Amino acid sequence: MGMELLPDWMAGLEDEDMTFIKKFILSSGSLKEMASLYGVTYPTVRLRLDRLIQKIRLSEQAEEEPYVALIKRLAVDDRLDFDTAKLLVTEYRRRKEDA
Repeated sequence: MGMELLPDWMAGLEDEDMTFIKKFILSSGSLKEMASLYGVTYPTVRLRLDRLIQKIRLSEQAEEEPYVALIKRLAVDDRLDFDTAKLLVTEYRRRKEDA
């Protein structure tokens, strides 16, 4: 499958995310086995899976509001703290309504 055939949600993922998905599938979705593979605790793997789920959901919302999706993605990736992200999104939406 060429890159041009990848769905948008998949094309937006990092190589590390794709590796995680592959290992997850090969371990039949066992978070316990994933924790063992990565040498981390179950809650750590669960958190990583939750963040990956958020990234995929955000990529689906990106078409509707690309700016909001970008801010949320930065927060999910820990590149922007949650409170700042919330403030930016709230202000953006307020200004958008006022326009």
